[in-house]
This record gives sequence, structure tokens and C-alpha cells, in this order.
Amino acid sequence: MLRQRASRKAAAAVELALLLPIIMFLFVAALDYGRISYYSQILANCARSGALYASDPYAPTAARYRSVAEAALAEATDLTPKPTITWYYEPGSNGRTYVVVTAAWTFQTLISYPGIPHTVALQRIVRMPLAPAAPQ
Repeated sequence: MLRQRASRKAAAAVELALLLPIIMFLFVAALDYGRISYYSQILANCARSGALYASDPYAPTAARYRSVAEAALAEATDLTPKPTITWYYEPGSNGRTYVVVTAAWTFQTLISYPGIPHTVALQRIVRMPLAPAAPQ
């Protein structure tokens, strides 16, 4: 009876030794998947805030930000280094003018996965029409 318990404990230790690396790999992969989703959402918020600032004709006089990039980067307090913000105006086919804001950042995984790059370039683009100025 005693010999049977000792062999069972050894079998459990072998099973743990075999499965633990797989379980840890799956845990880290799930963690990286969550991180990339979180950072993608931050970039989308950056682009949206920058576009909202640029589309408002009264934002430079009423807002606490001095530029489109500053308004966009206010959403990126968790990112180091800060994302790259670019923006420009473009005419639309319907006669309206649009602002296009792009937020770009490089994501690094926690570990190197086989067949998957260690860094991933994330980019979010928001296109928003300019708001018409109210009559004086």
C-alpha cells in the first residue's frame, strides 16, 4: 500500500513537469492577447480624441490643449514611449472637409513566440467631418 502511494506521487510530479510549460505558455499568450487588445483600444481613443479636437472650430480657443497631437496624447497616459500622431485635412466627395488622425505605436510581446514577430506595429485611423462654425 505504501509503495503504491509513493509511485502515485511520482506520477503526479511527472505529469506536472510535462504540463506546466504548456500551461505557462498558454497563460502568457493569453496575457499578450489581452495587452494587444488594450493598447489597440488606447490608440483608437487617441485618434478619436485628436479628430474630435481638430473637427471642432472652437476647440483651439475653448479647450485645454494646444494642438491636435496634444489632445490625442492625453488619452495615451499608459503608453511608453508615446504614440506617433499624424493628422491632415482632406476634401470629401460630398463637398465637406474631413480631418484624418492616425495614431501609431509599436507593441512588444512579453516573450518571443515561434513564427510570430516580437514587435507588432499598431495603427488606428479616424476620419471625422469638420463641424460647421455657428453663425456669429
